[in-house]
Amino acid sequence: MLIAALLITATATSVRAQELSEHDKIHVAVQEICPISGQKLGSMGTPLKVKIGEEIVFVCCKGCLKKQVNPTHWATIHNNFAKAQGICPVMENKLSAKAKWTIVDGQIFYVCCPPCTEKIAKDPKAYMKKLDELYLASLKSAQK
Repeated sequence: MLIAALLITATATSVRAQELSEHDKIHVAVQEICPISGQKLGSMGTPLKVKIGEEIVFVCCKGCLKKQVNPTHWATIHNNFAKAQGICPVMENKLSAKAKWTIVDGQIFYVCCPPCTEKIAKDPKAYMKKLDELYLASLKSAQK
């Protein structure tokens, strides 16, 4: 991961909770914490969508917009994404501890092997839908 000294490179789009897309709501639930402060997303109001490097994530508040990413929180967020995803969205193989990854349209995808990254890049909408389904299944099983 690009952990060292990541800065938020785009301004956040302030949105109201009811304006978050279903994809965004799922993403916030899986991400869980702010990459800057480590606060639980939603604890400071509606999370703000930002771009960090190539990746779209959420921060907890406007106060975090001009600050550096905390490497520990960044690693936790990516662990949350990988754990919630669980399997490669292409081959449906269980992800290893050292799974490969790619970022397409701002979304990180963990994969079982490098050829799967090419397949995701060719049809990102289909795999984004698959990823949301994997995230939702993980969130539902965590609620039990």
